[in-house]
Amino acid sequence: MPREDAAKPEFWEKRFRENFTPWDAGGVPSVLEEFLRREPGGRRVLIPGCGSGYEVRAFVEAGHDVIAVDFAPAAVERARKLLGPLSQRVRLADFFEFDFGTPFDLVYERAFLCSLPRPLRPRYAQRALELLSPHGRLAGFFFFEDGERGPPFGLKSGELETLLGGSFERTEDVAVEDSIPIFAGKERWQTWSRRWTRRRPLHAIPGVRRRQAAVAFDDPGAGSPGVRPRSALQGEDPVKRRRGARQGHTR
Repeated sequence: MPREDAAKPEFWEKRFRENFTPWDAGGVPSVLEEFLRREPGGRRVLIPGCGSGYEVRAFVEAGHDVIAVDFAPAAVERARKLLGPLSQRVRLADFFEFDFGTPFDLVYERAFLCSLPRPLRPRYAQRALELLSPHGRLAGFFFFEDGERGPPFGLKSGELETLLGGSFERTEDVAVEDSIPIFAGKERWQTWSRRWTRRRPLHAIPGVRRRQAAVAFDDPGAGSPGVRPRSALQGEDPVKRRRGARQGHTR
């Protein structure tokens, strides 16, 4: 019998149809409820691998614009049934392939990363980065376990830092006290914010001095655009330089 592939929708479709969903919390985790109480409304939120979709209602009621996706039709069917009037928030789609349009402020993680076979983890990190706005965040529950079997596939010590640390900075890390049995004692709530850097002023770039950065030039072959090298000023008559500056000044 061929081994089932957790990267395929058929794997999860079978489990939802057979009602074998030990990862289903049956409601909204208390840590998420606390997060939503302190989080300003108006965020654009993505919930990948939403399963039954309990959190969709929680985010909407907290004032957020939410899209939830799952690539297993049975999961989408269940979520839409549970959500009733909010069913349009759930879409049958592949997190890695669907065109979501506008970037998100938050990607919510709940039993999705640990459902993916380990070779897909770099794609997960890259996709989250692509989907988030410059100040966006990845927040939710991360499952840690040294074992090799899965799903759920646990994160080993230091693995999440390696996966996300290059593009994200961890800004929150708290223990989860009300985990369901399959995750008990092995998951943490974490928030990872996108790293971003301000564009440095030209004079802050190594090798470019403040005076150089302040003087404009028109010769495209003279070096960096908009910078007249100090060497070009050496030996020049300061009177001519001032006269030339006045002649070039207009209102």
